[in-house]
Amino acid sequence: MWWLDLAFLHTPVEPAAVEALIPDDLRVDTWPDDRGIERAWIGLVPFVMTVGAPGGRVIPRLGTFPETNVRTYVIGPDGTPGVWFCSLEAGGLAATATARAAYGLPYFWADMRVDHHDGVWTYDSTRRWPRAQGLPHHHSSVRVGDRIAADDVTDFEHYLSGRWGLYSRWPTPNRGITVYAPVDHPRWDLYRAELLDLDDALVVAAGLPEPTGEPIVHWTPGVEVRVGRPRRVRC
Repeated sequence: MWWLDLAFLHTPVEPAAVEALIPDDLRVDTWPDDRGIERAWIGLVPFVMTVGAPGGRVIPRLGTFPETNVRTYVIGPDGTPGVWFCSLEAGGLAATATARAAYGLPYFWADMRVDHHDGVWTYDSTRRWPRAQGLPHHHSSVRVGDRIAADDVTDFEHYLSGRWGLYSRWPTPNRGITVYAPVDHPRWDLYRAELLDLDDALVVAAGLPEPTGEPIVHWTPGVEVRVGRPRRVRC
């Protein structure tokens, strides 16, 4: 698959807010804020997904569609870091059902749109299924700035973006066993970005507190990605 035209919007929260959402066999992967206080970090990540087969052929009925994730960062019992997805909105119904069944990920089908004009990317989403009170939505616009040279990507920026695995509960997001799936892709080609507009209800709908302060914003043209089979996490 290909994850394309991504915006990363990150805000800090108290680690306890994330601990309440993750299984007992995982722990929060924290990073200090600008005051030196250890925080969990919540990422709002809108982008375009293309699902393909080996050789680059796009898979019929899955194809290309927008996606917006609410994610945070965790560490498994053996010390392996990874992403924990609090929710994932997707513009493709077939992909939503497939990912829920195969990985136990909390995918939701949504009406979504991604627009690009004169260096500004705009992402919109309104949830359709499974339905939730208020039909959680997301709207953001970011202006892409300068590319960050690979040698200039900070340890913190690498912490926010450099994740090569995901954790979930299988067979459903709320029941079952904790599993880990490796995610193989090159390092992101990161750009600085400016947030122009944000109206989001997905973070709160995922059970997290309302973010405060300005998010840390990056953008990337994307990468080709391979997600491996999930395996059971053992303590």
